[in-house]
Amino acid sequence: MPASANKPLRVAVLADSDTRWKWGTLTAKRVAPRDIRLDGFLLRGRATPTARQLGEVGVRADSLREVTAAEFLRAMDEEPCDVLVLALVGGGVQAMLHGLRRVWQDRPRRPVVVTGYVGVVYEKLTDGLLLRHGADLVLANSRQDAESFRAVYEGVGADADAVTEVALPFLGGAPHTGGHAPYTVVFAAQPSVPDTRADRTYLLNRLVEHARRHPGREVLLKLRSRPGEHTTHIEELPYQKLARGLGLPANLRLVHGHMGEVLDRTDLLVTVSSTAALEALHRRIPTAVLTDLGIREALGNHHFVGSGCLASWDQLDAGHLPAPDEKWLARQGVTADGTYETAFDTARARIAELLDEPGGLPPLTPYYTPVTAPGYLPGVLARHHLGPDGTPLPGAPAADRQPGPVRRIVRRTA
Repeated sequence: MPASANKPLRVAVLADSDTRWKWGTLTAKRVAPRDIRLDGFLLRGRATPTARQLGEVGVRADSLREVTAAEFLRAMDEEPCDVLVLALVGGGVQAMLHGLRRVWQDRPRRPVVVTGYVGVVYEKLTDGLLLRHGADLVLANSRQDAESFRAVYEGVGADADAVTEVALPFLGGAPHTGGHAPYTVVFAAQPSVPDTRADRTYLLNRLVEHARRHPGREVLLKLRSRPGEHTTHIEELPYQKLARGLGLPANLRLVHGHMGEVLDRTDLLVTVSSTAALEALHRRIPTAVLTDLGIREALGNHHFVGSGCLASWDQLDAGHLPAPDEKWLARQGVTADGTYETAFDTARARIAELLDEPGGLPPLTPYYTPVTAPGYLPGVLARHHLGPDGTPLPGAPAADRQPGPVRRIVRRTA
């Protein structure tokens, strides 16, 4: 039977890093047609977030467990849910789609499956999209992304109906209305952009120089993680390590914490290509996307061509404040006129429609199958210890093969 309208929806989120947990849980709350019970699952791996990272996200879950792929599939077989959000890298989404197809093959009804991207999509567009194909909703964070997603699916002859335009779920906060005291400049660091010691040292030195040129300003280096923690992207050269022994000026500090809280006191946001730029632009905070290292696909700042935000440290040192292009902002789903509140209406309506489908939903049908991608799909599934049909492989970790309930490690996030 369709989910009862008189009780909360049971929504499960599977995430593999701190940023994807943030995207997945906030998305779940945005797209659910009514109140939810949120059950969280963290896929065990290199980037499994710590308790501190989860607390920094600030989203409460009713339950939270660390699982392997097979443990998660067993939970989806044994425990009912109405909506499942897969907040994973593309290969992880593909593996779960095949595993879930097997798990749910004999069920008259199955959950609605939702997936998408954490932020700006500037690389591996086709690869990532085809790995996500097969979910009931593939969320696009902007009009531009939605058009690109549909073009890719239609170009390979795949069904594009799942593509659903929304917006980044973590936009929000009070709009910027003027300078703070002191005027605050924030550099939003990224774990792997740029990725060389020379480039990262250059950016750090320019930040130090900016602080020294403007002693009346507070200059903050917003870090993604603390030593020993991991994020979605590997950080081989953390800025806190590069800063040792530099003798930072008194008005420059390294900070952690929730990006929204840092933006509350920001007067100029500077970055290479962080999604924090879109958060700042949504709040009308002056935002600079650096061109010092070039405008290149490898840096991701090419995504901001046409934004009006491209600038160099030399220009910022001289007092330049970039002015964003309103048409570009609108295509990115970035607005500050109230329309953001309706950005998830289509997704909510689509999920409600699928939940009420009288005969239940058809089996999941990913684009990649042993027939369409016999040289690619088995390797994608094997990385999650699954066979070509989605069944856990005999050589899977012992924990994957243990019968019984999934291990519960956290009752609530902070």
